[in-house]
Amino acid sequence: MKRYLAIALAVCTLALPGLILSAGCPPPPSNSGTRAAIVDQLAVMEPNQDFTDRVTAELEACGFEVDVYSGEEVSVELYRRLPKQGYKLIIFRAHAGLLQAEEGSEVVGIKQATYLFTAEEYRQTRYVSLQLDDQLLPAEMTPDFPLVFAVNSKFVVESMEGSFDDTLIIMMGCSCSYLQDMAAAFILKGASTYMGWDGSVSLNYVDRAAADLITNLCTEKMTVGEAAAKTMNEIGPDPEWGTGLRFHPRESSGQTIAELTGATGGE
Repeated sequence: MKRYLAIALAVCTLALPGLILSAGCPPPPSNSGTRAAIVDQLAVMEPNQDFTDRVTAELEACGFEVDVYSGEEVSVELYRRLPKQGYKLIIFRAHAGLLQAEEGSEVVGIKQATYLFTAEEYRQTRYVSLQLDDQLLPAEMTPDFPLVFAVNSKFVVESMEGSFDDTLIIMMGCSCSYLQDMAAAFILKGASTYMGWDGSVSLNYVDRAAADLITNLCTEKMTVGEAAAKTMNEIGPDPEWGTGLRFHPRESSGQTIAELTGATGGE
């Protein structure tokens, strides 16, 4: 039985058969201020400067110093080093997909793992040990774009360096909360809360919904549960796919972003 990295249509517009599932590095960690990062892998194909500007402004008003990693800066090495940077909030504007089983030419309904895309072009001779250990797979964003590396939950737990510091993780890719594997991995690695959509999402929708979520968390100072509920009530599920926003663990429902991360700005 082969494995199959299913990139659901929309933000993850592809389906990749078989086993096919540049190197930006983060700056040294700062000792001053509460830090956030926007990891914009999608900028390599679908940039949205309005989204970046709006979210950056809201985060800065909330007391964060914001770093933005865009396009080809989003590499395997960036992902590997993220926990050591001391970020209290990380927003992943990145493709994601589900690894599925394949029998012959047909995909069977066994969703095995969640994969998060980088923008680093795939090379069979790079990260050989990680590939052999099933932590990385090649992934296709579109048929006319080179394959890129994608990482799974095993990579998060075993190959990311250091630990997150009660970090709030917001995932904007497809199906990042369909399975529990990626959420569990980030929380095991030290994240306080993991938020993401439970199925396919269209890019215009998820940009709007994620920006609204940040407004609710930062400007409106809502709890995680309140912010997610308001976004779903006002923006709604994805109109094409019916996808909803989930968060883990449920115990974080009653906590604000300040309580989760220590950010105190925006008074």
